[in-house]
Amino acid sequence: MIFEGSRKAAGGRSRNRMALTMVLFVVIYGAIGAKLVYLGSQDVAAERGPVVRPTVSRPDIVDRNGDLLATDVKTFSLFAEPRRIIDPDETIEKLSTVLTDLDFAETYRRLDSDRGFVWLRRQLTPRQKSDILGLGLPGINFRSETRRFYPSGPTASYIIGLTNLDNKGISGLEKYIDDQGLADLQSLGLATGSNLVPIGLSIDLRVQHIVRDEALKAMEKFRAKAAGAVVINAKTGEIVAMSSVPDFDPNNPVDAHKPDKLNRMSAGLYEMGSTIKSFTTAMALDSGKVDLSSKFDASRPIRIGRQTIRDFHGKNRILTVPEVFIYSSNIGSAREADVVGIEGHRDFLKRIGLLDRTPTELPEVAMPMEPKVWKKVHSITAAFGHGFSTTPLQTAVGVVALMNGGRLMPPTFFPRTREEAIAVSKQAVSAQTSRDMRYLYRLNATAPGGSGKRGTVPGFRVGGKTGTAEKVVDGRYSKDKNFNAFVAAFPIDDPQYVVLTIIDEPKRENSNRAATAGFSAAPIAANIIRRAALLLGVKPTFDAETGVGHPLSYGLQ
Repeated sequence: MIFEGSRKAAGGRSRNRMALTMVLFVVIYGAIGAKLVYLGSQDVAAERGPVVRPTVSRPDIVDRNGDLLATDVKTFSLFAEPRRIIDPDETIEKLSTVLTDLDFAETYRRLDSDRGFVWLRRQLTPRQKSDILGLGLPGINFRSETRRFYPSGPTASYIIGLTNLDNKGISGLEKYIDDQGLADLQSLGLATGSNLVPIGLSIDLRVQHIVRDEALKAMEKFRAKAAGAVVINAKTGEIVAMSSVPDFDPNNPVDAHKPDKLNRMSAGLYEMGSTIKSFTTAMALDSGKVDLSSKFDASRPIRIGRQTIRDFHGKNRILTVPEVFIYSSNIGSAREADVVGIEGHRDFLKRIGLLDRTPTELPEVAMPMEPKVWKKVHSITAAFGHGFSTTPLQTAVGVVALMNGGRLMPPTFFPRTREEAIAVSKQAVSAQTSRDMRYLYRLNATAPGGSGKRGTVPGFRVGGKTGTAEKVVDGRYSKDKNFNAFVAAFPIDDPQYVVLTIIDEPKRENSNRAATAGFSAAPIAANIIRRAALLLGVKPTFDAETGVGHPLSYGLQ
C-alpha cells in the first residue's frame, strides 16, 4: 500500500512537470510568434509608410455676419518609398519640373537609402499632385491631408492666426481655440469635420477690410514704419475690427516670423503720448477735487531734479481744465496729477487697466511696463504719457470706459450682449466723469486750437484726442521719430464705437521731418468712420450742433 501510494505521488509530480513544461513551450513559442508577427507588420508598415495620424479637422471660423474667415480644405502630401526607387537622380530631376524649388542634395539624401518611407513635400495643390502623377515615377505617392485656408488672406491675419502642418493652432484665435480644449477633443477622435460647428467672432469683415486698407494707405502716404487701428463697440467691449500693418498672408506665411511682422495693436508696447492725458484729466475729475471750472497754472515750466517740463505750444498763463485738455498742456496735466498724488495716480492707472495685461482671448498681448518704484518725477511724466508703456488696444479699452458711462469691460473677439458686458465689467469712473470726458472730447474736435479737427466726420459727431510721442532712440527722446495715435468716439453724445489709430515714425509729405498725430493719425480715424459708420448701423445727423456747450463757457480764449 505504501509502495502504491508512492507510485501515485511520483506519477502526479511527473504529470505536473509535463504540464509545466508544456506551458513554458506555449509561452516561449507564443512570444516568438508574436515577435515575428510584429516584425512582419513593421516590414509591411515600412513598405507602405508609417502609421501617420491624419491631420485633424478644425471648425470653420466666421465673422459676425457669417462670412467665412477660416476653413479646412483637402490637400495632398508627397512621400517616397526609397526601396522602390530605381534611379534617385532621374526621380529628382523629374520632380523638379513640378517642384521647382526642390533641394536636390537634401532630396537625394532621403531617396538614396533603404528606408521604407520619407516625406518629400507637405500640402501640395491638386494641380501639383496631378502633374507629379503624370510623371509616372515608381516609389512616389501621396497622402490626403487637411490644411487651413483663409479666404480673406491677410485681412485679419493677426486676429485669426495660424496653424502648423498638422493643423494645430499656433497663434491668434486659432491657438486660443485649441487651448480651450479642441486639441484634446481631436486627440480623442471626438472633433471631426462632421460634428464641428462654426465659431463666430465679433469681427465684421467689411469693417476689418476698411481698417486695414486705411492703415496701408497711411503707411504709404507718410512713409511710416507701421500703422494700425482698432474699432471697439463701446456698449459691449466687442472688437469689431483690428489691424496692424505690415502683416502677412496666412495662406503663405513664409515671412510671418520676421521682426516687422508684429501685431502692434495688442503686442506692441509704446508710450502713448497725449492720449494718456485723457486718463489724467478723468482721474482729476473723478477725485472730486477738480471740476471743469478748475484752473491750473501753466505760466512757467515745471522743474524737477534735472528735468524741465514744458508745453509744446505753451499759452504761458493759467488754464481751465478744458484748456489744459484741448491745448494738450504738459504742465497743466502734471498739476492735475499732483492733485491726486503719486500713489493715487498709480492706483487710478491700474483701476482703468493700463498697468495690467489686457484680459482678452488673443494670445499675443503684451504686459505693460512701468517704473519699479513710482516717484514724483514718474507721476509727472506719466501725466502726459511718458515714462510707462502700454499697448494701443489697452489704451482704447480704457477710453471705452471713459466714454460709456464709466464701465471698464474686458475686450472680446467673440459676440457679447450688453447684459453680458455689464456682468463682466466694473465701474472704473463715475457717470459724471464720463459725461465730462465726452464733453472734452467733442470740444477738442470743434473748439479753436483743438487737435482733433482732422479726425471729425460731418454728420457723425466725432470727439477725440491726439497723441504725439517722441520715440526713445539710444536712451534719448528723438526729435525726428514719433509714435502717433488718435482716439475717437462717435456719436459723442452717446458713443457707440471707439476708434484708435496709430502710425509709427510718419514723415511729413515732401519732407523728412516727423509728422504729428493731428496730421497723420487723426485722418486715419476720420476715413475709417466715414467708410464704416453706416455699416455699423450709425446713421448721420446734420442737425444743429447741441449738447457740447460754447467753448467760452469754461473760460477758453
